[in-house]
Amino acid sequence: MIGNAMKNLANRASVQKSMSILTMSTLCGIAFARDLPSDSKHVVLVVWDGMRPDLVNETNSPTLWKLARDGVVFRNHHSVYPSATNVNGTALVTGAYPGRSGIIANHEYRPAIDNKKIIDVEDASVVRRGDEISGGKYVALPTIAELVRAAGRQTVVATAKTVGLLQDRHLDPTRDKNSAALFAGQMRSPEALSSIVSLLGPFPASDYAQKDSWTTKALTDVFWKDGVPTFSLLWLSEPDATQHETAPGSEAARAAIKSADDNLAAVLAALDRPRPRGARSTTNIFVVSDHGFSTIERAIDLRKMLKDSRFDAVTEFTSEPKSGQIMLAGNGGTVLFYVIQHDAAVIQRLVEFLEQLDFAGVIFTRDKLPGTFDFEAARIENEHAPDVAMAFRWNQNKNQFGIPGMIDADWQRKAGNGTHATLSRFDMHNTLIADGPDFRRGDTDDLPSGNVDLTPTILAVLGMTSTEKLDGRILAEAMNIAARVPESASETLEAAREFSSGKWEQTLRLSHVGSTIYLDEGNGEFIPSVSLTGHH
Repeated sequence: MIGNAMKNLANRASVQKSMSILTMSTLCGIAFARDLPSDSKHVVLVVWDGMRPDLVNETNSPTLWKLARDGVVFRNHHSVYPSATNVNGTALVTGAYPGRSGIIANHEYRPAIDNKKIIDVEDASVVRRGDEISGGKYVALPTIAELVRAAGRQTVVATAKTVGLLQDRHLDPTRDKNSAALFAGQMRSPEALSSIVSLLGPFPASDYAQKDSWTTKALTDVFWKDGVPTFSLLWLSEPDATQHETAPGSEAARAAIKSADDNLAAVLAALDRPRPRGARSTTNIFVVSDHGFSTIERAIDLRKMLKDSRFDAVTEFTSEPKSGQIMLAGNGGTVLFYVIQHDAAVIQRLVEFLEQLDFAGVIFTRDKLPGTFDFEAARIENEHAPDVAMAFRWNQNKNQFGIPGMIDADWQRKAGNGTHATLSRFDMHNTLIADGPDFRRGDTDDLPSGNVDLTPTILAVLGMTSTEKLDGRILAEAMNIAARVPESASETLEAAREFSSGKWEQTLRLSHVGSTIYLDEGNGEFIPSVSLTGHH
């Protein structure tokens, strides 16, 4: 099993020396106050799916609350857009914006993989086919796990959701015998999986909290039995799963947060136990959420609306696609529109239609049109991108449980339930807390930070660099190193379009730290002429 092989780490020092080590020049002037981490350092990344930062408190999450008081709280942390799981799961472990990582939504239309219907980007058959047709570049940049293993060090990825496949899809059980990848109760090695099942029983069928607990036990009781690897990732499905079925702030959702907190407590207890001796003192722990969360005010049947307006819009083709047809990919708070053969007249009419609706928030287009932003503004420019993407509108109103953040959303969930993926500040701002030997004690960081910053920061802790240029930055201002505080700035992008019936306006607020850009929020509004003139 993986644990026994971990005893061989000490024999790999020669491999470690071959890895690129971060220097003062590669850190653009950042000077470490002490030696870079050696191969005795560990990083544990724990993802609480859908955890809003304003719900972290001593009652909901006492373990995380204490960790936050001991370490660093990043109070201005950001998801990438769309604020969805697989998009951010990829950004977290590649350090790249969606346009560069290749994963721009949970649900996309990729004709080379399936020309009849939308794909789930983390589905095993989709990932396999995507790598086949791209020469192994379905995710275009290497992930943390891949980089750490390339250094001859060990990794464990254990996720209660299928998103784990995007974070470590190249692990070969016959070659990488000292590492492991577990996603939604599945592994590439039947023998390794059977040994886990014999200890823990089968992966739970439906209960989300039980799935999280099972996955946590697999990490702490099996994969960490004889030692903690260099990099571990644990992805919990809560509170996201329960918030989708209820809403943020519900009694069930708060219980889901507590279950995630109990699993974090189990992780910390495993790091504190005598074997492996002293692992907690050499471990940097990151607790992050992939995105925030909102409550659905209205569920919009956009398919019907488009059909009623004489667009040929579908969610699945029954025959060969024809020029001008529109494939809709619903992603909760964002919808992607793929116009077959990029018919310019249809795209123009579609955009004009969307701009006059009362639920459109921000509209992006492959080729910039009046009243829209181009895909580069959202960092989703990619060969697989749609022709049009629309984030639904949002507001600050409170839901039935007193939690602010209401959105319109697509047809897949009902009003009153929770979802995300808009440009609402409640979706785009998420949780990040870090604690460990390389981070300041009892501190807060108010500078903008984001999920794209996790990879460069983790690699810095481990004394490594990526083989690719990363979009994120090292969160040096929160670390125990001598570093100047980077400068930050903000800007607001605006776009508008006049119609005979009124005016469409949309805005997008951005923050900058160096060359790294974070999307703060965005929204739009159609103002009818009657409102502009004050009379009919």
